[in-house]
Amino acid sequence: MNNFDVIVIGAGSVGVPTALALAEKKLKVLVIDHLSSPGQGQNKKAIGGIRATHSDFGKIRISQQSIEIFSSWKEKYGMDIGWISNGYSFPAYSDQDEKKLKDLLKIQKSFGLNIDWISAEEYAKLVPGINEENLKGSTYSPDDGSASPLLTINAFYLKSLELGAEYKFREKVIDLKKVSNSFNVKTDKGNYACKFIINAAGNEAAEIGKMLNIELPVVPDSHEGAITEPVERFFGPMIVDMRPSKDSANYYFYQNNEGQIIFCITPTPPFYGTDSDSTSWFLPKVAKRMVALFPKLANLKVRRTWRGQYPMSPDGFPIVSNTKEIHGFIQAVGMCGQGFMLGPGLGELIARMITDELSEDDHRILKSFELYRDFSGMEQFK
Repeated sequence: MNNFDVIVIGAGSVGVPTALALAEKKLKVLVIDHLSSPGQGQNKKAIGGIRATHSDFGKIRISQQSIEIFSSWKEKYGMDIGWISNGYSFPAYSDQDEKKLKDLLKIQKSFGLNIDWISAEEYAKLVPGINEENLKGSTYSPDDGSASPLLTINAFYLKSLELGAEYKFREKVIDLKKVSNSFNVKTDKGNYACKFIINAAGNEAAEIGKMLNIELPVVPDSHEGAITEPVERFFGPMIVDMRPSKDSANYYFYQNNEGQIIFCITPTPPFYGTDSDSTSWFLPKVAKRMVALFPKLANLKVRRTWRGQYPMSPDGFPIVSNTKEIHGFIQAVGMCGQGFMLGPGLGELIARMITDELSEDDHRILKSFELYRDFSGMEQFK
C-alpha cells in the first residue's frame, strides 16, 4: 500500500498541479507536506499575478501553458478560481527603460508572446489617472492575468484527489535513500517507496536535496505584500514600475477580480531568511511610490499586509531538472517568487518528463532550467 510511482515533496504552487498532471496520466502519486493542508507555505502568500512576460523562451512557454490552464479552468471544470485577463504593463519613464523594454520586446515577440509597445497617450487611456510626467509609453501583454491563489490551489487539489492522487499532511520527510531502482522515503510517521521523487519543497528545497547529497543553490528571501478594501474597477493591467529607489527596486500592483488592489515591492538589498513577520518598513515605502505614480490610490484603505519568501536561484530562473547523480530525483525548486504562475505549466512538463513524452520545445525549455547550468545569466523580469 505504500508503493507509488511518484512521490512529490511539497503541496504548494508546484507540487499540487504536478500531482494533478501525474494523476491525469494514471500514475500512482503521493504528495507529502509537513503543513496542515495544500498551499499553506508560500502559495497563500502569492499576490496572484500570472504573466508570460519574461525574457527567456523557457519561462515564456511554460507561462503560456499555465495561462491556458488558468483561463480555461472554470469552463472546463466549473470551478471559479478568480481568473481575469487583466494583462500586464511595464511603463517606461526614461529613455533607458524605453530602450530596454523595446529591445526585449523583439525577443519576446520572436518567442510567440502577445505583447506590444503602446504610446504614452494609449497607456493613459488604459490606466486613467496614471502620472504622465516623462511617461514614454509602456509594454502591454493583454493575455496575462491574475487568479486567486487560495481558490486555485484548492481547485487543483480537489481535482487531483478525484483523479486518484493521495496526500499526507502534517508529515515531515526526514530521510531519503536510493535502493536499486527505487527510492525509500522516510517520514516522521511512516515509510514509502517510489520510482521517482519530485522535490517541490519551496523554502526547504535545499534541505531535501542534501538528504541525497545534492547541493541546490536555493536561498529564500522575504518579500511583503498587501491588499486594500474592494472598490469599483478603475484600471486594467498589472502595473510594474521598474524604476529603483533607495532601499527598493521594482514594485507592482493590480486590481483583482473582487476589486481589491494587491501590491508588493522588491527590497534592496534582499531580506534573506524565512522570517515572516511584517515590518514597519514596507507599507510607508511602497505606498509613497505607488501614490506618486498613480494618485487615485491615495484614499484606499489597506486591509492587511503579510510577508512571505521567494526561494531564489542565483540567476532568477527556476531549477527543473533530473539529477545526473541520482536518476529519478527530479528538482522543481528555486521558483523565485513565481511558483504560482509557473506551477500548472511546470506540472505538465514534469509529467511528460516522467512518462518520456518530452517534445522538442520541452527539451529547449528544460535547457533554461537545467540544474547544471553556470548561473551566470540573469532573468530580466524576475
